Amino acid sequence: MKACPNQKQNIANCNCSYEPCSRKGICCECVYYHRKNDQIPACFFPPEIEKTYDRSIKNLVAIYKSK
Repeated sequence: MKACPNQKQNIANCNCSYEPCSRKGICCECVYYHRKNDQIPACFFPPEIEKTYDRSIKNLVAIYKSK
């Protein structure tokens, strides 16, 4: 992985609760990883939903549709 000059600032806004995540604060890597797995990154989800680790597109749509 390439070093990210914004990693420190990004981590301050990252709500990913997956502790062994190697992509924390490296948003471009995170987006790439989740996109290739048909998922959405944690930062798009409310904290209580993010902790379920259901980062599916279907779940994201359901959350925002119900608001």
